[in-house]
Amino acid sequence: MKNNKIREIILGKALDPMKSETRHSMALVAFLAWVGLGADGLSSSAYGPEETFRALGSHTHLGLYMAIATAVTVFIIALAYNQVIELFPTGGGGYRVATKLVGPYMGLISGCALILDYVLTIAISIASGVDALASFLPLGFQPYKLWAEVFFIGLLIVMNLRGLKEAIQILLPIFLGFVATHLVLIVYGIFAHASHLPELVPTTMADTGKLASEIGWTGVAGMLLLAYSQGGGTYTGLEAVSNNVNLLAEPRVRTGKVTMLYMALSLAFTAGGIILLYLLWDAHPVPGETLNASTFKTIIASMGLGGETLNQLLLVIVLAFEAGLLFVAANTGFLGGPSVLSNMASDSWVPHKFRYLSTRLVTQNGILVMGIAALAILWWTGGSVTLLVVLYSISVFLTFAISLFGLVLYWSRNRRPGTYWKRRLLLSATGFVICAGILAILLVERFTEGGWVTALIIAAIASLCVMIRKHYRATKQAIHSVDEVFASQPFGPNTQAVEPNPEDQTAVFIVGTSRGGGLHALLWVQRMFPHHFKNFLFVNARTVDSHAYGGEGALEQMREEAAETLEFFVDFCHSHGMAASSYLGFGTDAVDEVTRMCEEISQEFPHAIFFTSKLIFSSDNWFTRLLHNQAALAAQRRLHLEGLQMVILPMKV
Repeated sequence: MKNNKIREIILGKALDPMKSETRHSMALVAFLAWVGLGADGLSSSAYGPEETFRALGSHTHLGLYMAIATAVTVFIIALAYNQVIELFPTGGGGYRVATKLVGPYMGLISGCALILDYVLTIAISIASGVDALASFLPLGFQPYKLWAEVFFIGLLIVMNLRGLKEAIQILLPIFLGFVATHLVLIVYGIFAHASHLPELVPTTMADTGKLASEIGWTGVAGMLLLAYSQGGGTYTGLEAVSNNVNLLAEPRVRTGKVTMLYMALSLAFTAGGIILLYLLWDAHPVPGETLNASTFKTIIASMGLGGETLNQLLLVIVLAFEAGLLFVAANTGFLGGPSVLSNMASDSWVPHKFRYLSTRLVTQNGILVMGIAALAILWWTGGSVTLLVVLYSISVFLTFAISLFGLVLYWSRNRRPGTYWKRRLLLSATGFVICAGILAILLVERFTEGGWVTALIIAAIASLCVMIRKHYRATKQAIHSVDEVFASQPFGPNTQAVEPNPEDQTAVFIVGTSRGGGLHALLWVQRMFPHHFKNFLFVNARTVDSHAYGGEGALEQMREEAAETLEFFVDFCHSHGMAASSYLGFGTDAVDEVTRMCEEISQEFPHAIFFTSKLIFSSDNWFTRLLHNQAALAAQRRLHLEGLQMVILPMKV
């Protein structure tokens, strides 16, 4: 009881998953979704444009092409992912696209890359944010950076365990502060050089022609392509909305598209605008400072707002918001990662427990795994942003390329009139060529600098997923064979319902979706205790997981399926003249719900003994225990503590 009180203080009161208003109160409107899911993309403007501009070397005039290319690319990828939102309105994004349109194993690769992507989103955002904060502190703070990163990840874990909206609303002021400060600086920075804008294009073209006469047009194209790919991190995060459509308010597709529009506009303006600022303000690398810091310092000084102290204070505020946005971006990993794990759990690639919701209706296991994995990678890399960026970019563009290839296949196969398939095919193909090109260049250029680690991690995760799915398939086939054995059990001739008598001996069976498992328990009890029990009650506590909670109508469908299974058991007993009844409950924790229902039943039927089945594997080890929730043992312990008798019947598979 005391533990429950402490949990409630830290995480908040439990929510009822069966109330429709609960889901609607948690769903994100477009604005909050832009904050929660768009921060990842927008935060990349803190390092993506700089990588692009630095790759140009002394030929900074080429920055104009990069600014335009960056803004255009953002919209191409965003529009392509709008199609994903339309085709997969229940979420899943890149994983679902690859699974349905390319194949399950390409879906697995995409899913593994997405998991790594979101882990690295957390790791790189926290590491970059702490680096930014450390730049304002004495050098003596440097050895404590890793512990600061551990603290911030722990803080985000707790915030997300409390619930989605609560985490986003806390981070909202930071996000808006970044948008406001950068909007002012970019607009002022461009208009301050308004007199130079008319001659910018002809001057740039003249300088480009001069450069081409020296190194050839092929050399210029190679330089532009390399700079373009180096800034690939700018586009990371655009896939977050399509991966998390299930978190959005109804109508989801429209909300998703509006959110994507907000993301595309804000990222294109910020990233493209910052590159243009570098060009207009003649930015050059300064030791110990980012290009953003040095450029913003020059712009603030030119505003003439006050003395050196005020200018320095304003710069600190701007960079603090930039660092803060990186922490907000880390939160995207805690929103998107568990969602991908949940979708993969639905297909049995990862343990099914990643679909389970906590009392706050969040995928608690996914949040914890993402946080722990991010901590492990930070510890392994020592918080090196350089290495993290390499791992990050490759995993992101692998997912982009697979998803867009899936869209190309889809529109090439579905050439229906009125669907604008030609336009959409061209858009998808353009996006695929861009993303596949960036991926290829990154792999070639950065393979020895950490790219091989990305490939190794994705291969290791995929291999483990294949093992898990193989086990679940074997288990499912074994349960199906049990169902087939008991499918032939004949119903009796009786057609009248027989009501249970509370004073009689009562056998209560805790059943699941397997009819064979329930009949196995019923017949076993009748054989072992002939004519002892007069009442036969069936209890089904269904777990409301992220799959059931993901879409309108999913909960109702789950209720109907559970009621149909219970009705089968009751009808079977009635047909043989046995008194029977059923009880159905829903909750985020099956053990809690079973315990609650059994306590209520024991008050109505004081002579009740509870029975349930448990899968017994020929080789029981930590792996099988990890993949199955051990609910029978947990429920038995809870009921024994309440003084109720429960017997577990082994069912070998």
